[in-house]
Amino acid sequence: TTIFTSNSDDAVVGLRLANILTTAVTVSIFVSEGGSTTRYLVKDLSIPPASSVELIQGGAKVVLQSGDVLKGIAGTASSIDVWCSVVDQIST
Repeated sequence: TTIFTSNSDDAVVGLRLANILTTAVTVSIFVSEGGSTTRYLVKDLSIPPASSVELIQGGAKVVLQSGDVLKGIAGTASSIDVWCSVVDQIST
């Protein structure tokens, strides 16, 4: 599932994943660079039931270039809510 598509040099400054089920869920979050290269932020992370994890926090950031796509996949459909905070056009 696509979480965010960069249309310029953008910074992801927050990324929280919440498991909304009563069972553990495995999730992977990655960036597709130009549609050809995959770079994982996390791969096969198990999130306990009714819990959340914040992948980007505390002043950290992930910079995406135009055309990069932030994506996620969960082991169970409709199991994860995602909150993504982005700063648009960090440079020109």
